[in-house]
Amino acid sequence: MSNQSETSFYSKVLLFGEYSVIMQSKALAIPYALFEGHLSFPREGERGRDPELKSLADYMKTLALRDELPFPFDVTSFEFDVSQGLYFDSTIPQGYGVGSSGALVAAVYDRYGCSRKKNTVSINELKIFLSKMESHFHGSSSGVDPLISYINQSLLIDKTLGPVELPRYNEGKGSLFLLNTGRSRKTEPLVNLFLEKCKNEDFRKACLEELSPITNGCITSFLEGQTKEMLKYFEKLSRFQLEHFNPMIPKLYREIWKKGLEDKTYFLKLCGAGGGGFLMGITPSLLNAAKDLSGHELRSLFRFDS
Repeated sequence: MSNQSETSFYSKVLLFGEYSVIMQSKALAIPYALFEGHLSFPREGERGRDPELKSLADYMKTLALRDELPFPFDVTSFEFDVSQGLYFDSTIPQGYGVGSSGALVAAVYDRYGCSRKKNTVSINELKIFLSKMESHFHGSSSGVDPLISYINQSLLIDKTLGPVELPRYNEGKGSLFLLNTGRSRKTEPLVNLFLEKCKNEDFRKACLEELSPITNGCITSFLEGQTKEMLKYFEKLSRFQLEHFNPMIPKLYREIWKKGLEDKTYFLKLCGAGGGGFLMGITPSLLNAAKDLSGHELRSLFRFDS
């Protein structure tokens, strides 16, 4: 049984780029330290069993037997440790779009991926390796979620992929925040719905000519600390998603989404695939937004002067 220290891996938040990244827009994702997970063994007298780790171990063994693993991985030790009760001890909510499976994959790769010991692995190679592993959970994976958890750095997806420094925001009245819908969802059906909608030429054109530039504007203004511009772009993004991504917005939240746009107290957008989990919002006054959204759990990500 392994005696390695319990390294924690954080959740992630996709600030901007949900769906539009499929249409080649930029995307910006950050690690989110509020939630984390680590590999652990049960204490004496406890019995640990983790079906997700067991299924991942079976998947990795199958890939190894087929010679389809693109990187060295200690399948034998992983399989043995799982049989001894290894589990992923996590506070990351599943089905909320904050990278629960990504953090699990990062933790497993960190402990059993032999190539991690070589400092020659590039960020793009890491993305490929982690994508191969996380595909077990989602059918397909970009590898970005586990990559963020693994390197614990914000990532900007543009023509290339790389870490990015975030600006320092002041503790002002305004805020980028998360709103908890209190319901989980599955990513794959929502992404499939988007891809199906993209077969409609008008929808596809709107995503390419409207959504992508709006998303890029959100990212640029955020990274440059231009909060007034960010508010304007965020409002455009909120209106676009309400019109074109209505099926991805939980029914119970469509009215408060509209109310924010009407009153301009706050603006909401999807956080990840939508359908539940968290929504993301922006407001020039967190105090006022909290009053309007009383009864809903809000978590501030960044505070700024508006």
